[in-house]
Amino acid sequence: MLDDFLIRALLAGIGIAMVAGPAGCFIVWRRLAYFGETIAHSALLGVAIAVLVNLHLVIGIFVTAVVVVLAMYYLERRDTLPTDTLLGLLSHGGLAVGLVLLSFFPDMRLDLQGLLFGDILAVSRLDLAVVWGGGAIALGMLWWIWRPLLAATVSPDLATVARLHPERALLVFGILLAAVIAAAIKIVGVLLIVALLIIPSATVRRFTSSPEQMAAGAAVAGVIAVAGGLLASATLDTPSGPSIVVTALAVFLVTRLGRPRREVNAR
Repeated sequence: MLDDFLIRALLAGIGIAMVAGPAGCFIVWRRLAYFGETIAHSALLGVAIAVLVNLHLVIGIFVTAVVVVLAMYYLERRDTLPTDTLLGLLSHGGLAVGLVLLSFFPDMRLDLQGLLFGDILAVSRLDLAVVWGGGAIALGMLWWIWRPLLAATVSPDLATVARLHPERALLVFGILLAAVIAAAIKIVGVLLIVALLIIPSATVRRFTSSPEQMAAGAAVAGVIAVAGGLLASATLDTPSGPSIVVTALAVFLVTRLGRPRREVNAR
C-alpha cells in the first residue's frame, strides 16, 4: 500500500502533467521557452508580494505572473527593444526584486529550496484541489483558444484576416501559462517547471502526425515522467522534483534512439 502523501504527490503530478503537456506544445512550436522561464522567475516576486499582503502563495504567484504577461504584451507593442531583451529584463528584474523583498523578512520561515526545486511530497489536499481545479479551467481555456492560437502559430497574418483574433488568443495563452506555472511551483519548483513544459512535448514530437496527437502524447509523456520520477525518488532517496525532470529527460533521450514517423509542427 502506498502512503497517503505518495498518492497525493502522484495525483498532483498527474494533474500538472495533463495540462503542462498540451500547453508545452505551443511553447515548443512558438519557441517560447524563455517566455516560460520569465514567468517562472517572477514567482519569487509573487511569493514576496503574497507575504506582504498575507495571501496564499499560489494566488500571489499567479497575480504576479499575469502582471508580467501583461507587461510583456504591452512592451512588445510600445517598445523598440527585441523580444528576448525585454524577456531578460522582466525575468532577471522580477527575480532580483523578489529576492530583495524577501530579505526584509529574515525571521520568516520560507522554504526557498522547495520553491526553487519543488516539494511534491508536501502536497496537501488543498494543493491537490488547486491543481485539479485550476487544471480543468486551464484545459477549458486551451480548448477555447486552440484554433486561433494554432492559426496564429502558423501565420498571424492569415489568422487576422480570418478574424480569429490571434492577439487575444496569445494573451489568453500567456495568462493560462501563468496559471499552470503558479499551480506547479510547489511540485517541481521555479527552476524546473519550464523543463516539465518543454521536455514531454519535445519527446513526442517525432512520433505524432498532428497537433492534437502531439498534445495528447505530451500529456502521457508527462504522466510517465511524474510516475517514474516519484518511483526513482522513493527508491534512490533523491529529490522528487529534479527526479521527475531527470526521468522526463531520460525518456526523451531513449525516444531519440528510435526511428521517428515524422516531426510535427503547428503547420
